[in-house]
Formats: sequence, structure tokens, C-alpha cells
Amino acid sequence: MSTSPTYVAVVDDDQSVCRSFARLLRAAGIQPITYASAEAFLADTKRPQFDCMVFDVQLGGMSGIELAHVLAGAAGERTPVIYITAHDDPETRASAQAAGCAAYFRKNDSGADVLEAIRRVTAG
Repeated sequence: MSTSPTYVAVVDDDQSVCRSFARLLRAAGIQPITYASAEAFLADTKRPQFDCMVFDVQLGGMSGIELAHVLAGAAGERTPVIYITAHDDPETRASAQAAGCAAYFRKNDSGADVLEAIRRVTAG
């Protein structure tokens, strides 16, 4: 009996972060699809149904939090969202929590912790 792959979207305008997440997820048996912006994510009409989405809070255009709001409002998206940020502050954290984040990490937090959060929200 084969199981379908777990798909995780990674939206970050820092290509090194996208590459690092992609390597980490592939090593864990998870299929990553990376996007350099919220706009690129929205423009991908062939994207799969994601099991989890990892959004950078501060992107060059639309923020990760704004992207989550667009997805929830327009499409009724219920896929768990994990936020990552290099600029942690109480207001940003509160905005992410108000947007219904599954987890919130600083970019210098352990990749293992982020991977554990992804596994937790994609399990069963």
C-alpha cells in the first residue's frame, strides 16, 4: 500500500532559506515546493494540494501573513501555516497568531524544531 507524498510549500524571498528548507524536507521524505514570493505562489495554477505551508512573514511584496489571509478568504484554505521570520517582535507574533498559525519560528531557530512542527501538523 503506497501513501501519497506530503507536500509542503515554502515561500521565502531568501533563496538560501528556500534551498535549506528544501534539503531538510527532502531528507525527511517530504516533497517541498519553493516560491520566492507570495505573488509567485498565487500565480502557480498547477500547485498541488499542500499538506502544510511555511511562509516568511516579511516578503518583498505581499507578506506571508497577508498571503494566508488571501488564501483563507478567497479559497477558504485550511492548510496549516507555519511562519518563519528574521524580524521577531510582539506585534508580528500577535499578527501571525491572529492569522491562525500552526507554529511560529525565528529563522535562526533549529531546523529540527521546524521539521517537528511540520510533522506534527501533517500527521493523520
